[in-house]
Amino acid sequence: MRGKHKSILTLVMLFVLSTVSVLPTVQGQDELPSCGTDPITLNAYFETGFDIPFRLAEEFSAQYPNVTWDIKQDQFTNLINSTPRLLSGDNPPDLIRLPTMVSFANQGLLMNLDGYAEAFGWNEWPVPQLNQNRVAEDGTRGSGALYAMSLNYSLTGVFYNKELAAQIGMTEPPATLAEFEALLAAAKEADLLPIMQWGSARSGMGLAFPLQALMASVGSVEPINDWIFQKPGATIVTDSNIEAAEYLLRWIENGYFPPDINALEYTDANGRFSQGEGVFIFNGDWQNAVYNAEMPGNIGFFLMPPAEEGGAPAAMSAPLTYGIATNAVNADCAAFFFNWVATDEAAREIGVLVGGSNPGGPSGLEIPAVEEGSVTNETLAAGVIVGEAGTSMDFIANATSAIFAQGWTPELQKMVGGRQDAVGLLEAVQEEYERQLEE
Repeated sequence: MRGKHKSILTLVMLFVLSTVSVLPTVQGQDELPSCGTDPITLNAYFETGFDIPFRLAEEFSAQYPNVTWDIKQDQFTNLINSTPRLLSGDNPPDLIRLPTMVSFANQGLLMNLDGYAEAFGWNEWPVPQLNQNRVAEDGTRGSGALYAMSLNYSLTGVFYNKELAAQIGMTEPPATLAEFEALLAAAKEADLLPIMQWGSARSGMGLAFPLQALMASVGSVEPINDWIFQKPGATIVTDSNIEAAEYLLRWIENGYFPPDINALEYTDANGRFSQGEGVFIFNGDWQNAVYNAEMPGNIGFFLMPPAEEGGAPAAMSAPLTYGIATNAVNADCAAFFFNWVATDEAAREIGVLVGGSNPGGPSGLEIPAVEEGSVTNETLAAGVIVGEAGTSMDFIANATSAIFAQGWTPELQKMVGGRQDAVGLLEAVQEEYERQLEE
């Protein structure tokens, strides 16, 4: 919407597309959108490496046998590049995992879900659940029309191997950034890999996780969210973010990450961590089910500690976002699926036990019980802390449709290779960010 080279006619057309709600195609005033009883095949694109959408699809078909699925899947970074083509194609998806949504909403490729929100009562749910999926008329996120829904609400932080942590004298999670750094140095001194992390171009550079955690540790979350939500004049090049990038560069130079990180896939890094390589790993609660199965009783979690003692911890806490193509054939059924995911008892249990996250939905619904000793208990409790502190952030990889693949990943790989410094990293990403906003 803010590109310099769009004609006035195009801008008018996009404005109309972004502000007109798609009304549910119901037969009667009191009839909610549904999947009906005739055979339906939902055309879906899911992200590889995450079991939750597949398990939800399986349970949905068990409850609604007339619904079958045509599921295609791809890596997160590939989805970023292929989403425009998929949404505008001859057979657009009824459901698609969205790395980001602003450009697709502005281009009229994503269905405006306001009509469904009214029909199902989603607007009565806790406000933060939907805000990250809204796009305003000026193209910024956080308010305006609803263009996506979520399968659950993920949280990221620091997972740790309890046995290895005990070897370096960790008896409780660090309370400050300085305490955490002391543990990293102790791990290196003990010939243990301090932090396992992935970094391949196919998986997307996982150093974005500790970098953003460091940004929130030494600075405020508001400028970070402003940048992600494309607020006018927002920049990632701030004094506190430069300080955070300098921390990350020192960690790289100190050998705190795997030497082959630039070639490591997400699944390989997590497999090696589960086998005892790495004291810590920055990751999200979507990995809980695997950690609980492969490291029973030996996996812990804590939020990235603040730089100053007594400060509030912060975390990436964002929805696992899915949308419906504007020209989707089965939009009503897809919207019904969204509502079912958040309200059905079995679906909510899958969200917690498989997805490891808060299932969201109406405020009156209880979170399904979790087995005692599961790391899921720790991530759910951490989510409450972040929610009460108001220090949640979306992921810096979601700022634009291609910023992860074309900005963060290559520049962080250069930093690993000794060809990029802290200021240069942020300036290069900001330049790419502004270039993409102008397209």
